[in-house]
Formats: sequence, structure tokens, C-alpha cells
Amino acid sequence: MLATVWQIEQFSGSAGDFHQRDLPNVITPTVWWFDIDHSAVVLGSSQPISDIDVVACAQAGIDIVRRRSGGGAVLLEPGDVVWADVLIPAGHQLWTADVGSSAWWLGEAWRSALNSLGMHGLSVHTAPIRHTEWSRRMCFAGVGGGEVMLGDRKVVGVSQRRTRAGARFQCAYYQQWRPITHELVFGSSGPRANELVDLVAPVSVSTAAVRQALLLALNSLG
Repeated sequence: MLATVWQIEQFSGSAGDFHQRDLPNVITPTVWWFDIDHSAVVLGSSQPISDIDVVACAQAGIDIVRRRSGGGAVLLEPGDVVWADVLIPAGHQLWTADVGSSAWWLGEAWRSALNSLGMHGLSVHTAPIRHTEWSRRMCFAGVGGGEVMLGDRKVVGVSQRRTRAGARFQCAYYQQWRPITHELVFGSSGPRANELVDLVAPVSVSTAAVRQALLLALNSLG
């Protein structure tokens, strides 16, 4: 097995610009780290905008963005969330044709990285998708393949976009989890803050340390 050389690129700007970023024609194993400069709620590719409170988002200065991968909405706020996209080409030794299991290896890399930084008791979800009352609306309310969990709380969320050239795994974790802001975003028909308190396990480690640990974990995969 040949060792993979991972390219690391860092960007800053709006969530909308990053989600519209095209995959290169020739994909190489790469990690894109994104630092967002403005709050945004990101809807899944086919998610109805009625799932969120548009007026409340506008009043709070929260952009509304749509990504090209599926799933529920994710609230991104500067300083609260860390976002990374991991790209691999089709046919790579880590590539798996089965969508249900295609992110398991990436979840293991995240689990290993966070474990090395003192977060123990983590697991990678390898069972069928776990749906909950709010999972259609909120990405972090359900559990999909390759996502990292601490008990019943999500640590790292993963969605993916696949083309003939390869896959783009979009990953996010929270450093600060704010149920009240999520209640505002989803409006009166959405979940209440008290229902969301135990949904997420924040990562209280410096972003620089996580970036270095994830690279080491990816390199260890070969």
C-alpha cells in the first residue's frame, strides 16, 4: 500500500462561497480548512426553506445558504464551529463505492485524532442511519455513517458529495453549542432549546491542535 500524501489548504470567507466551490477536475487527497467570517445556516440540497425561520435569521444577521450535499441544516457561527472538507479521488485505496460505509474510514481518522487530544470514549457510527424527531431538519439531530459520537451526543458531523472524479466529505464539529440560537433559527415549529442541550458534545481543544492531529491520523491510514 502506497502512503498517501495529503495536501492541506486553508481559506477564510463566507459559507456561501465555500459551499459553491467546485471540485477540481482532477482530485487529489486534500483537506480544505474553512474559517467562516459570518454566521450562516446551511440547508441540505433538497431541504425546504420552510424548515427555518427566514425572518428571524434575517433579524439576527444569519445568512441562508444551500449546500450541494443532502441532509438537514447546520448552523455555522464564527468561533463556534470548525469546518473541514476532505477530498479523495475515485479509485483511491480509501474509496468505497457503497455510500453507506464510504465515510467510516474518515470517522476513524477523526476519532483517532480527538482521542490523541484527550477525548476518550468516542465511537464511529457504522450502523444504518439513525433518525430522530428533528433529524430531517437538523443534521446534528440524526446520525449517519462515519459520524463520531460520544455516547448519544454527536461530536463530528459528516455529509458528502460524490462525482465521477471522487468524493468531498464535509465535516464539522462545534467548539461551542448554543441551543437557544438553534431554537431561533428553526422557529416556532422547530425544536425547543431544552430538547437540544444534550444533542452535541463540543470539542474544547484548540483548532490548531485538531488540524495537526487529524493530519497525523490521515497519514497513519496509509
